[in-house]
Amino acid sequence: MNTPDLTVDIGNLVLENPVMTASGTFGYAREFEPYIDLNRLGGIIVKGLSLTPAKGNPPPRIVETECGMLNAIGLENVGVDAFVRDKLPFLQGLRPPVIANIYGKTVDEYARLAERLESATAVKGVEVNISCPNVKEGGVVFGSDPRIAAEVVAAVRRKTTKHLMVKLSPNVTDIAVMARAAEDAGADSLSVINTITGMAVDLSTRRPKLANITGGLSGPAIKPIALRMVWQVAQAVAIPVVGVGGIMNATDALEFLMVGATAVQVGTANFVNPMSTMEIIDGMDAWLRQEGIDDVNKLIGSLVTGELG
Repeated sequence: MNTPDLTVDIGNLVLENPVMTASGTFGYAREFEPYIDLNRLGGIIVKGLSLTPAKGNPPPRIVETECGMLNAIGLENVGVDAFVRDKLPFLQGLRPPVIANIYGKTVDEYARLAERLESATAVKGVEVNISCPNVKEGGVVFGSDPRIAAEVVAAVRRKTTKHLMVKLSPNVTDIAVMARAAEDAGADSLSVINTITGMAVDLSTRRPKLANITGGLSGPAIKPIALRMVWQVAQAVAIPVVGVGGIMNATDALEFLMVGATAVQVGTANFVNPMSTMEIIDGMDAWLRQEGIDDVNKLIGSLVTGELG
């Protein structure tokens, strides 16, 4: 058969293939230039950006766990101005669309970040990380309250004409409620899921292994939860869903498409194998050929439920 078409459309953004990088796991892309052909990626999502540079949490802030990783990096980054000045020129020379992940401590900070990036033509979209505490609401996480989450998304929407992706937290009672709130507030797509809060203990010292005590769990351990949440969200909203969580190979990525994701983000796998994104793209192509499927879009949402047989 002819080469399968891997092109997918997430709202107003067209990707050459469904494989994107997950924020916080790929730096600003240049770090991976020695290992992969960056132009083969479907999309590049850079490390989370704040209004001013952030040092993050004190070490230790990464712990390997059974089938995963706990991180409490604390969203360390160069700040939006340094990103535009120092990092964006390199990214501008790449073919895949660049999406800037943003986070703030107040609704106003999110809005100001979106406004600052609006004039950066090389940035094709913003991904709003709502898994952050709102300092004006007593530390309530933006992503745990649909009303506050919608307020953030609406504020960003007013300041940007770029693709608006909202990254949902799994640490909620009903992720479908959060998804609909983000959609109603103006999101173009949703990335599902962010990390799951966890912790690790050192038995010999009787202390937490992370200086921050808790951190975000990622990697294969969270894949079943991420799959379930993507499936739930895809049924609850009309906008595209991007699957994130424990994707280590092409089989994992294809499963996310089958439950309703239009594209995927590869995160922790980048630490284990810097070439994982390339292998996933090649593996998806090979599987589609094997199955005689000429267009990857035919797989999206094709999960069969109901009685067996």
